[in-house]
Amino acid sequence: MTEPTQPPTLAENTLLLRREDFDDLLDRAAERGAERVLAHLGLENGHAARDIRELRDLLEAWRDARRTAWQTTIKVATTAILAALLVGAAIKLKLMGGGQ
Repeated sequence: MTEPTQPPTLAENTLLLRREDFDDLLDRAAERGAERVLAHLGLENGHAARDIRELRDLLEAWRDARRTAWQTTIKVATTAILAALLVGAAIKLKLMGGGQ
C-alpha cells in the first residue's frame, strides 16, 4: 500500500520556487501592501506624492513660525529687562525727573 501524499508545506513550497520567482512574489506583496496603506490614509490617487510634499512643507512652516515666535518672545523680554535696568539706573542717578 502506498501512503497518501500530503500537500507540500510552506517551507517546501519556498524551496521549490526559483530565486527570481521568490523576489517577484515579494515585490508584488510589497506593492500591494503599500497600495493598501496609501488607500487607508486616503492617498491612493495619483496626487499622493504632491499631498505628502505639501504636508511636509506645511509642517516645516509651522516649525519655522513656532521658532520665530519663541525668538521674538525672548527678544522682547530681554529688551524689557534692559529698558527697566536703564530706567532704574537713570532714576538712581537722578537723571530722570527725580528730586534735586
